[in-house]
Amino acid sequence: MNFQIRDAITANVHGQSAAEIKDIVEDAISRGEEHLLPGLGVFFEKWWNQSSSTEQDAFVQKLEKAFAN
Repeated sequence: MNFQIRDAITANVHGQSAAEIKDIVEDAISRGEEHLLPGLGVFFEKWWNQSSSTEQDAFVQKLEKAFAN
């Protein structure tokens, strides 16, 4: 992923509330447009880097179930 994308997403979201970030995520998912996926990837990367190994394990288990369906 291009670091300019990471920087732009970070700058655009900096200082926003949890509710505003949730709205961004939900809007990106509901649109289903592939050009929004890098932005969601930046969100995921930020979350992953700040999560405990327990949280990461729980998340990947949820993903495993989601992709099994």
